Amino acid sequence: MTLPTFLGIGVPRAGTTWLHTLLSGHPDAYLPTRRKEVRFFDRHFDRGLEWYEGFFSPPEGTDGYGAIGEISPQYLYGPECPTRIASVLPSAKLLVMLRHPVDRAYSNWMHLWSDGLEPVSDFERSLTLQQQRIDAGWAPFWRYLELGRYGEQFAHLRKFVAPDRILVLRYRTIVDEPLEAVDLTCRFLGIRTGLVDTIPRDNSRSFVQPGWRPRVLGPLVRTGAALGQFAPPHVWRRASTPLVARLSGPDEAHRPRLAPEVRERLVPRFADDVHLLASLTGESFDDWLGTESRGSFQERALR
Repeated sequence: MTLPTFLGIGVPRAGTTWLHTLLSGHPDAYLPTRRKEVRFFDRHFDRGLEWYEGFFSPPEGTDGYGAIGEISPQYLYGPECPTRIASVLPSAKLLVMLRHPVDRAYSNWMHLWSDGLEPVSDFERSLTLQQQRIDAGWAPFWRYLELGRYGEQFAHLRKFVAPDRILVLRYRTIVDEPLEAVDLTCRFLGIRTGLVDTIPRDNSRSFVQPGWRPRVLGPLVRTGAALGQFAPPHVWRRASTPLVARLSGPDEAHRPRLAPEVRERLVPRFADDVHLLASLTGESFDDWLGTESRGSFQERALR
């Protein structure tokens, strides 16, 4: 049975699509082409290993690949995932990509708002609805603050996975030092370095200004997404593309920065968890306790 030798397990909006694109182009690595996020360990575990193995069985075989894996950024957050991963893939290496929890939350909200899936046009107001949404059964992707409690999630993961099998890769590294991030990842996975010379851009959306477009088209997108969960993922993605494109209108709007006063209110909510993460990883995350924004991916990449 051919199963992954590595997993990318988190976190959403921290560069996991960048990592998937990069590793998919590496001659020593194999990732599924049918589905970017397989989500076996959190959503499809009951389908069994035979179903899962089907994603890692290319016609030409896997003998030529030094690393075989998949990237599903929900795995770190899913409380049941570490035990399942430990039982099915006891030797697999795990990649954990982390981003400033406030920036990650804001990017998460921006992503869903710009895709028509977030009905509230104000980020901070959407945060007040988190518990209400949890109680109503909304998917974890809408738990903007809870997803950023990396220390708690990492502590749970470490109960089942040895630290030498985990690589923590920070979002700031892939933005500011992308080639170093590539080589660090390749060395960890045991594949050749220096073979990637094209660095993918991130997958941020253009901002959708509040107005008639999200008021009219947003409900259509959300209804379609609710119905689309009963069809294969590619069906809804294909059907939603023109509708989501119309949300932005003819002119792409720049993504607004998070207001400094909002950042100042949110950063202290993560302080205890940031200290926990630092104690578990042996790394400093003190820069996350400051209230100054370092800018978007595009802004920093142009510097």
